[in-house]
Amino acid sequence: MEEQHFIIPIEIIEKKILFLQDKKVILDMDLAELYRVETKQLKRAVRRNIDRFPKDFMFLLTKDEFDNLRSNFGTSSWGGTRYLPMAFTEQGIAMLSSVLKSNRAVKVNIQIMRTFVKLRKLISSHKELLNKIEKMEKKYDYQFKIVFEAIRQMMTPPEKVKPEIGFRTNK
Repeated sequence: MEEQHFIIPIEIIEKKILFLQDKKVILDMDLAELYRVETKQLKRAVRRNIDRFPKDFMFLLTKDEFDNLRSNFGTSSWGGTRYLPMAFTEQGIAMLSSVLKSNRAVKVNIQIMRTFVKLRKLISSHKELLNKIEKMEKKYDYQFKIVFEAIRQMMTPPEKVKPEIGFRTNK
């Protein structure tokens, strides 16, 4: 069997996937970094082939979405971005390899597609596990209800508590 050489580790790609407008997306600047091209080069290629990118493949972030993203990430590497970022769905990313036409773009896209598939499997297995727990909970009596509740709490990610910002005086 041929050994697979991954051009980019899946963990790096996973960190770049965001959930915006009920879709899993990667922003143009992150894709440009993965492809090792300038963001403006990527955007130019997309604009030249805009008919290949319907709204379910690529969309522009709203100013509010972009401002929210920047505030959530604290220090921004986006600096003086003059234009709102493009967000690409899985299908849009697949289309990018045909627009960029580089060997690296093809290899990176393969790895990105594998990452999206891995995430779908994780989400699916998580849902299946929840369904099984619910069925078992209905089947068994009250004694196990506490156990099932504990399992459910362990599966729920903890809420991120934002630290208070500002100056406080002791009164």
